[in-house]
Amino acid sequence: MSKETHNTSSIVSKVWSFCNTLRDDGVSYGDYLEQLTYLLFLKMADEFCKPPHNRKLPIPVEYNWESLTSKRGAELELHYVILLRSLSKSQGILGQIFTKSQNKIQDPAKLFKLIDMIDKEQWSMIGADVKGEIYEGLACWRKTPKIPKVVQVNTSRQEH
Repeated sequence: MSKETHNTSSIVSKVWSFCNTLRDDGVSYGDYLEQLTYLLFLKMADEFCKPPHNRKLPIPVEYNWESLTSKRGAELELHYVILLRSLSKSQGILGQIFTKSQNKIQDPAKLFKLIDMIDKEQWSMIGADVKGEIYEGLACWRKTPKIPKVVQVNTSRQEH
């Protein structure tokens, strides 16, 4: 197994594992996928605003990725709720992305853990195939929530 294949399956496995953790707290598959999408969007927007990309994006500083990583506990949960509400009122595509968005992760410690997991990766450097595998894997998880089999399927598919 190549280093890239190992890294891919490691990232995918982390994302799926956390899905099980949240499911045990009553967060549905759809809600997890929705929250993951919002957070990944903010993380990647943050990465694209920095070198080497240096893009100008319409996310207000008070609601950017760093505003999430700098908070903990009830303060983080409240900030995330306000962030989602505020971004949903934005003009253009940003408002469309966050339309009717709500925090579905009621445990601030688990919200922080998800943010921290996302923060540890450089998502803009990860290929589209890996991101696709994460979402594809979550779709497989929804049908059969047994992570080891899903990881084995993804790993064996990459080796072919």
